[in-house]
Amino acid sequence: MASASTLQKLEILADAAKYDASCASSGTSKRNSVGGKGIGSTEGMGICHAYAPDGRCISLLKILLTNYCVFDCHYCINRKSSNVARARFTPQEVVDLTLAFYRRNYIEGLFLSSGIVKSSNHTMEQLVEVARILREEHDFRGYIHLKTIPEADAEIVHQAGLYADRVSINVELPTDSGLTRLAPDKNSGQIEGAMGKVTSDIAELKDARKKFKHAPRYAPAGQSTQMIVGADTATDSDIVGKASRLYDSFKLRRVYYSAFSPIPDASAVLPLKRPPLIREHRLYQSDWLMRFYGYKPAEVMQATEADGNLPLDIDPKLAWALKFREQFPVDVNRATKEQLLRVPGLGVKAVHKILASRRHRTLRLDDVARLTLSITKVRPFICTVDWRPLLLTDRADLRTMLAPKTEQLELFSA
Repeated sequence: MASASTLQKLEILADAAKYDASCASSGTSKRNSVGGKGIGSTEGMGICHAYAPDGRCISLLKILLTNYCVFDCHYCINRKSSNVARARFTPQEVVDLTLAFYRRNYIEGLFLSSGIVKSSNHTMEQLVEVARILREEHDFRGYIHLKTIPEADAEIVHQAGLYADRVSINVELPTDSGLTRLAPDKNSGQIEGAMGKVTSDIAELKDARKKFKHAPRYAPAGQSTQMIVGADTATDSDIVGKASRLYDSFKLRRVYYSAFSPIPDASAVLPLKRPPLIREHRLYQSDWLMRFYGYKPAEVMQATEADGNLPLDIDPKLAWALKFREQFPVDVNRATKEQLLRVPGLGVKAVHKILASRRHRTLRLDDVARLTLSITKVRPFICTVDWRPLLLTDRADLRTMLAPKTEQLELFSA
């Protein structure tokens, strides 16, 4: 049973960790307890905190080791000049909490980050020590995600990947100018240098495991990062461009977007209010277009408005289609996979179903309707053996017709 002091610290440090969005467990390899040996599993079910790509719910204990910090990043509630309650766990306390929560089936793993206390190296050593104790002393097989510190020595960061399923280093802000202004203690070159080292370590040890059966596993779920949206003047075009370069340069599993949230005792250089959450949602949609739908970054940027930001009333895929109406309608019985993936309202699964179904029969509009969640958005952009939209694609009010109602938008911005 956790002591009152531990519970108080848990309340402070779990709340402080909520600002980090890069908490997901997709991509990890299976680590299961077999024959009663070991503790933990990444394959069970529990309290949902994150989702894997296949829809599994992954429950994670998400906390900071400490919210004390020697840095003074303007956007961070835990910056050294912030007037907040402070707390600090020892590595053993985090281990005890993780094991206690797992045994009660509350969690399936741990997401651990920290403020910088004493020094970057000292803090990074403490984070690694938590993972080491769990893996080596308790044979913990559950999922571990460590937020690493780019200012720490490369060898200490390397140790993190030997114990964690995933490691992540936050780039924080989309532009170098924004980082310099709002996080004067951080350096974009140092951050990307650390990300590059993790990338090379993952590749090197992945190759080693192909040759040597007992070569160590290294961050099998890869690395991720996070960008804060709306704390500076960066546009969605800036953010999309940065995300694309990070994916290409560092083979990231995910880039996470976190809408800036006003914090108590805020710095005067920060915005007075948060950006609409729908903006964060649109950036995630644009991210999926690049990762799963074959859109190039420049094409996603073509979906932005004159101010460089994605429209809030419609999704970026529909925005692109409305700007390039000459590409439509596409014949679902003849179009390529790439063409079908550009149709608003058709997801990857629906496209695969269409491609499989048309091998056996000529598709009609009703057939497509059965393969999609909603035919309303799809219909203006396709033709079938019994349907052609005629001039519908050229209608000036098509955007208004297809945009979600105001009430639906408010669900994202509440």
